[in-house]
Amino acid sequence: MRCGSRLVSAGDGKDKVRTLCGEPTDISLRGVIRRSPSYRYGSWPYERDHFGPEWEDLPVEIWTYNQGSHKLLRKLRFVGDRLEDIETAGYGY
Repeated sequence: MRCGSRLVSAGDGKDKVRTLCGEPTDISLRGVIRRSPSYRYGSWPYERDHFGPEWEDLPVEIWTYNQGSHKLLRKLRFVGDRLEDIETAGYGY
């Protein structure tokens, strides 16, 4: 997503998005995802995945950016602190 002359993309943190794009028009909490932390160790062909013993709860937030009636709404989906997805909605208001 372009914020002026700057770009934000999947994998960016909330702090970076907020710094580059400003405050969102709306923030909504969509729930929680439970993930087990995983780690990859070893070298090929002996790579192994290790999954942590506990689950971690990650909040899911949708940030909406309304850039006016001549531009499309942008909906950014954050899981935990990381930007996972950027969707385009109808025109803003």
